[in-house]
Amino acid sequence: MALQFLTKEDIKIVVDPDTFDVIMQSDEDTLERAELAAMEEVSGYLRSRYNIKQAYQYTGLERNQQLLLITTDVMIYHLISWLPKRLGYDIRETRYLKWLDWLQDVQAGKISPNLPTY
Repeated sequence: MALQFLTKEDIKIVVDPDTFDVIMQSDEDTLERAELAAMEEVSGYLRSRYNIKQAYQYTGLERNQQLLLITTDVMIYHLISWLPKRLGYDIRETRYLKWLDWLQDVQAGKISPNLPTY
């Protein structure tokens, strides 16, 4: 199986090369499960107002770049937490908490991302 929404190039945007190498040592099933878990976590905040299923079907430059970053960071946060010594956990936790705040603001109607609506 392979990543659904993200690409390996997307992951390189938010992690340093050493962390990327460690993450890519995970088997593809683990990467896919982490990505799907991240997509579901993000969707939980957005699906009441946005057609997040449609947004996750876009590819390439059609994808919302904010959604791309959030999903990548959430996936990396969960992957890092599974690793021994939780490599780079502090920065991952900081970014993860930042995105949770952003998602809560979207949910509350304070932010309106460019995502398809119902």
